Amino acid sequence: MAELLDDHPTLSTVPAAAGEPAPPEPPPPLDETSRARAILAAQPVVEGHTELPPSLDPEDLPPARAAEAGAQFWSLRVGPGEDAAGVIGTLRRIDAIRALVAACPEDLRLAHTTSEMAHARNCGRVAALLGPVSWTALGASAATLRAYHALGVRAVNLTRFDRFARDAVREMNRIGLAVDLSDADQDTVRRALAVTRAPALLTRAAPEGLPDDVLGLLGENGAVCMVTVTEDPAAVADVLDRVRAEAGAHCVGVSHATAPAVGYVPLFAELLRRDWTAQELVGLAHGNVTRALREAEFLARTNRIRPAAA
Repeated sequence: MAELLDDHPTLSTVPAAAGEPAPPEPPPPLDETSRARAILAAQPVVEGHTELPPSLDPEDLPPARAAEAGAQFWSLRVGPGEDAAGVIGTLRRIDAIRALVAACPEDLRLAHTTSEMAHARNCGRVAALLGPVSWTALGASAATLRAYHALGVRAVNLTRFDRFARDAVREMNRIGLAVDLSDADQDTVRRALAVTRAPALLTRAAPEGLPDDVLGLLGENGAVCMVTVTEDPAAVADVLDRVRAEAGAHCVGVSHATAPAVGYVPLFAELLRRDWTAQELVGLAHGNVTRALREAEFLARTNRIRPAAA
């Protein structure tokens, strides 16, 4: 009996009956590029910085962008010489972006909240968010800040810190505007993070110029460093590795791609080769910035009963 049991073939070694097809071979594992494409197809990118195109001619619409983009912050920063105070230039940009969105109803949709961002994506549209506004365009007025918010602006770029800046950050927290610290010096970043109760954004982050302790403070705040993606994925991955190490994986994000035709697949493939997890890549694509915006919205809802600043 023992010999019969020992000699009995297992199911895995039983040959297929005559005429029956052999079981299919398991598919080969996906390479990093294929995995990156799959992640980005399901988890589109929120870009922190998009400029108005030089022309709004119908043949140039919709504007060129990376195929993996699912939402975009449209910059309202005014350049030197556009307008001394920046207010008129900012209003013109808001009007131009609204006109652009209206001209591309099958491609773009204006979004004011994270829920509207998700709805735009579910409808196959790219969400357009207004902001950041230049600091000079506030005119040192909290009333102007609130007016921009009423027009749909979602972020303001704080580049210096004084008494008005302290009060403005508190007001931004109260009404749900994100504090953008792009181009701010280290001292301004430190002082702003000491005041804000909501996560900050760096929509055009330059982490190379920030020391490790400032990155650590950004991590404690839950801020998102949105890094520019160039055609050198290894160099960009080096920057993101440092932010992840010093601030945490919850603090990485994407600003924009300098080569939209190339997009984000090469970078995500490089990060997969560096053992970034799929969850971390989802955070990089959109999860982290969506979380930061959602926390700002929640804080504003809890503060609605508080009186507005003068």
